[in-house]
Amino acid sequence: MFKYTLVAMTLLTCCYMPYASAAVITGFSPGGTALSLILQFTRTARISADVAAYDFTSRPVAQELSAAVARGVTVRLVADEKKSRDRWSLVSELACSGVQVRINSTYSIMHNKFIVADGNAVETGSFNYTFSAEKRNAENALVITGEPETAGLYQAEFNRLWSESVPLTCARQS
Repeated sequence: MFKYTLVAMTLLTCCYMPYASAAVITGFSPGGTALSLILQFTRTARISADVAAYDFTSRPVAQELSAAVARGVTVRLVADEKKSRDRWSLVSELACSGVQVRINSTYSIMHNKFIVADGNAVETGSFNYTFSAEKRNAENALVITGEPETAGLYQAEFNRLWSESVPLTCARQS
């Protein structure tokens, strides 16, 4: 039995050694840890923040993305076309704050919820970037760092969604 345990432990060690620097941080809502994790993650972006969002009504997340633009980060958002037309959607407001926005109507719903920061870290989970996700729903958010392959896959998916989506320009109301 000891021999089999030793072999299993050796295999596990070998398989997981390349990922020794990987980290996953988890947050939940309600309770604030999911939103707090997302806001902290957004603040880490130095070059780019690419956001795929089904629904976007969270003022704190919108403010953090606008702040990222103000500090010189390129922020791009792909949002679901139908949800972007909702009364409380902040997608148009984000377009007016300097976020590059595209609208996706290719699918029945574009249900993604993730952010890729600087092409090398990912925030994802069930948490829509909404007030309800923060206060009313049971949601989760994960931040994954030290996993370049995972970040690359999310970046490639964002780029694919971006390329099939239509630009939304700022239309300020007077």
